[in-house]
Amino acid sequence: MKISSPRSSFLLAMAVSACFLLSSRAQSDKTTAAPGGSANTPSATDTEKHDDSFQIGADDVLAVNVWKEPEISRSIPVRSDGKISLPLVGEVQASGETPKQLEAEISKKLAGYMSEPEVTVIVQQIKSQRFNILGQVAHPGSYPLSNPTTILDAIALAGGFRDFAKQKSIYVLRQTAPGAPARIPFNYKDVIKGKNSAQNVRLEPRDTVYVP
Repeated sequence: MKISSPRSSFLLAMAVSACFLLSSRAQSDKTTAAPGGSANTPSATDTEKHDDSFQIGADDVLAVNVWKEPEISRSIPVRSDGKISLPLVGEVQASGETPKQLEAEISKKLAGYMSEPEVTVIVQQIKSQRFNILGQVAHPGSYPLSNPTTILDAIALAGGFRDFAKQKSIYVLRQTAPGAPARIPFNYKDVIKGKNSAQNVRLEPRDTVYVP
């Protein structure tokens, strides 16, 4: 009877391990690959991320996707009259609607041309929501409120203070209800020292920051 040497046993074990790994990898590839496409290809049932409470406004840019209909799907800005226009759909009101509501309206209009249209609307760029900053800053004007923005952020976006700005007497005017706007004080000197940090509120659409 021939006894295998330790070297022969080691080589045999390595060969068996290699075959096992190749077999496992092939099986994994079969499991993850989608028929007719790659494993990473998104399907119509993928969850799309958009805020259902957000109201679309003029100048916002929307990504409208109709499943398996590339001729209709497109990136499109909302016109100043609040409408968008799509093939087969025609004009549809977008301003004042949420993405979900607009999806339902487009689907309703497409139902006469195709069976069970799957429509997704995502807000690609938010341009309708803006704030104003006026007074003694380098670049006063209107700015998009596309990301969470505090008073400190607004001052930085406007290029900082001019020489004679009254940094302790800044305030925000906010329309909270019909009538006079609310006035929110902001003491820049205190906030940057870590005092009264609650004054550095997040701005809302149509807020006006005033730097005397």
